[in-house]
Amino acid sequence: MVRQELLARSPHVREGNFTRIAASDLRLLFELYDRRVFAGALSRALGELDGLGLGFRLSRRMTRAGGKTYFRPTPGPDRPRYEIVISSHLLFSNFQGPNRPVTVNGLRCRDRLDALLRIFEHELVHLIELLTAGMSSCRAEPFRELARGLFGHTDVTHRMEIPDQRALRTHGLRVGDRVSFVFQGIRRKGRINRITKRATVLVEDPSGAPYSDGKRYLKFYVPLQHLERAEGREEP
Repeated sequence: MVRQELLARSPHVREGNFTRIAASDLRLLFELYDRRVFAGALSRALGELDGLGLGFRLSRRMTRAGGKTYFRPTPGPDRPRYEIVISSHLLFSNFQGPNRPVTVNGLRCRDRLDALLRIFEHELVHLIELLTAGMSSCRAEPFRELARGLFGHTDVTHRMEIPDQRALRTHGLRVGDRVSFVFQGIRRKGRINRITKRATVLVEDPSGAPYSDGKRYLKFYVPLQHLERAEGREEP
């Protein structure tokens, strides 16, 4: 199985809830799937494209999607034509203690490695469609049929805890809430406009940038633990 072979061969992924991973592990994962599931067909298809290749990357900035597959019609010298990107942020922010159950592509994941495999399989289906048709959509039925036939996926979404949900669970905060915080010794009040690793808080100020509501705001990026709830809530 791919799982056991990755655990045996990776210098970083040594257990189900691994604490380290590198882009080289994603390349190894591709090689394992290509050999075991596709008998080398993916590598052959990529090789026929003048070696324009497939790259792998981990992203700490992807906070909602577990993975993405990119196709660049005109790749640059340091940018491959195809690239699979996996969210290390979502992998490492989940499976920490008694979080809610994690389901990826309709399949229950017991640990971080299970989630990585299901996400990677999803991206492989995108790659197959890009290689064969030049486009890919996981909302379309052909994608769903291919994912179901190859990997047993029953859905095309993940139920990993994203930053918005974690902020509500751990701090009782969500987008639209009015909050206060101290910056450079001054207490400021504003509303949460976005939540990623930190909260983006908009504070009304005449010197700020104009927004679509006709007001001007200064933008602050504030760790959640530094925010206090204020009265009232606005819809984003």
